[in-house]
Amino acid sequence: MGRADIEAVAVYFVVKVDNDSLGAFNSCEGLGCEVVMEQREEGGQNGWVWQLPTRIKYPNIKLTRQVTADSEKITKWFANMAGGIRRMTATIEARNPEGKKIASWNLQGVVPVRWTGPQLNLDSPKIATETLELAHHGFVAA
Repeated sequence: MGRADIEAVAVYFVVKVDNDSLGAFNSCEGLGCEVVMEQREEGGQNGWVWQLPTRIKYPNIKLTRQVTADSEKITKWFANMAGGIRRMTATIEARNPEGKKIASWNLQGVVPVRWTGPQLNLDSPKIATETLELAHHGFVAA
């Protein structure tokens, strides 16, 4: 296993929306895309079914972290949406423990879908975490 393979083992994710930092997150799920295929059967052709690509779908991205001082930025973002929802651009950077960027993804048409705050319960003390879910219209080149 080379050094490049080891770099991606322990990463964190820095998120910026329209160049405003939302801070660092411990996990990032949902980065990906899927080509939707339409199947067409051709009369007299029994050897295969036509597989026609139609569109690309992008799943929502879920970012999770411990509650920090940056948590306030997310609640302000949601509060500002009361006046109207505006799609934005976002960048997610994977960084190693030394802060070196390993990879990045630029997203277009970003809208926050859901924020889940910490479960606060004195009977079962746990680390307070939050999750931010983002919808987007796909990737763009840097």
